[in-house]
Amino acid sequence: MYLNHQLNDIDLEKVQAVIESMKISNLTINEDPLSFLFKYDLVRGQDITNAAYLLFKNKVSALTTIELGRFQDEITIKDSSRTKEDVLKQIEQVLDFVKKHINREVIITGEARNIQKWQYPLNAIREIVTNLIVHRVCRLSSDSIVKIFDDRIEFFNPGRLPKNITVDDLLNNRYRSTPRNKLIADLCKDIGLIGKYGSGIQRVINNFIDAGLPVLLFQNISVGFMVTVYSEKVGERLSVNQRKIIELMTKDAYVTARELSEMLGISVRKIETNISY
Repeated sequence: MYLNHQLNDIDLEKVQAVIESMKISNLTINEDPLSFLFKYDLVRGQDITNAAYLLFKNKVSALTTIELGRFQDEITIKDSSRTKEDVLKQIEQVLDFVKKHINREVIITGEARNIQKWQYPLNAIREIVTNLIVHRVCRLSSDSIVKIFDDRIEFFNPGRLPKNITVDDLLNNRYRSTPRNKLIADLCKDIGLIGKYGSGIQRVINNFIDAGLPVLLFQNISVGFMVTVYSEKVGERLSVNQRKIIELMTKDAYVTARELSEMLGISVRKIETNISY
């Protein structure tokens, strides 16, 4: 619980908006906003839960900061933004920023409506963004970060993978989902923002395969976890060392730069340079 926050730190109009959206989806909701919060265990007595504050706070706060950037290269920023809004609003804000900075083609079909083809499958990007926001660890001082480059997007989130789940488990769907923020995840599931627990990553991978794009790169980095998506085949652009590093990191999500250095026979600095490519 956030001891410094009270019920009046929650915007009940935002709660009502969620109720209305659920009604549109043919869900039966008879509660008023406050009763709705109690129903979802978001308010207990006179106290508000972490989840309630993050979902419906009435003021921006650094607690939910997400940094957004469009990069020309590793150090040159072409556009940037920052959001400190509530969880539900941030999903659309981040998705809008991504759409603003990725390519879109209009395919003329000869039919009444032409087809729009995005640089990345939007359903997959929405899934990644939603998971980024819903499952981040807010108690850490690090911010969530989204970096958009010409050929890839990096999604970084505070909080590493649980020790009982490896990157190989993610890629092969051999894990049981354990939401970090269960109250938030439960509500987002009922709203329709996330699907069945544990199925999202496989859907994202399948979306990229269907689009003919490379498999995502999953990495534990520092105190967080990063997902990188690519808009073109990257194998030909990677050096021998970079391919070996990706292979080793896929097998062991917790391998360190020093361990990689010893296995490949190159310096730690070169390992870090290859990873940041």
